[in-house]
Amino acid sequence: MKKEIEVSIITPSHNSGKFIKETIDSVLTQTYTSWELIIVDDLSTDDSIDIIQKAIKENSNKDIFLIKNKNNLGPALTRNEAIKRARGRYIAFLDSDDLWLPRKLEKQISFMKSNNYPFTCTYFNRISEEGLHIGTVNNIPEEISYNELLKANKVGCLTSIYSTEFFGKVYMDNISKRQDYGLWLKLLKRTDYVNCLTEVLANYRIRKNSVSSNKIKLIKYHWFIYFNYEKLGIFRSLYLTISYVVSSVFKK
Repeated sequence: MKKEIEVSIITPSHNSGKFIKETIDSVLTQTYTSWELIIVDDLSTDDSIDIIQKAIKENSNKDIFLIKNKNNLGPALTRNEAIKRARGRYIAFLDSDDLWLPRKLEKQISFMKSNNYPFTCTYFNRISEEGLHIGTVNNIPEEISYNELLKANKVGCLTSIYSTEFFGKVYMDNISKRQDYGLWLKLLKRTDYVNCLTEVLANYRIRKNSVSSNKIKLIKYHWFIYFNYEKLGIFRSLYLTISYVVSSVFKK
């Protein structure tokens, strides 16, 4: 009989050999123990799979699973493969180069249960590829509505957790970039707020040439979300895109 799992951790992996062991270790050191880690490899060509399989073998008493995609699916569908197999009451996201602080799950799950919150996030640090501290994202409101999230995506994917008891399993749409943002907007059409636990509980790694480090690409992807994905119309989409640019300038 399979033991009951409360949190299913969704980790997509593609050529993540440089970072994936550290990511797995950050899960293994969680003070909260009722979790399963589902890693889905999207046709890596480096040593990612060897590293993951070694970690699974060395921690055979833990619920760590590796799924290998037969075809290259991209990040959204790769995450969805893990969500399909998830057993947990909660779905949490952790990309293969990001890290959790040891009490992340303990504190966040307690926060959700004690307040009956179905969708939450936390503050987080930004770190370099080498693991050096760049800054801290701690300007997230305690409550963020759908309309507020449209103005700026303040929810870090590595900090987000949603309740399958409240929402059921909700999947990411197969858009090329900003799939997590699309999911948050989808969830906020079914609940009033994403609630933020105002503590730093994770480290987000900024990669060279990543979408998050390229402001021009971010502007293009935000326009796509507003106009093509949310179908908000040209004028509102333009307004929100300009608002995003202005807020990014002030943030910088």
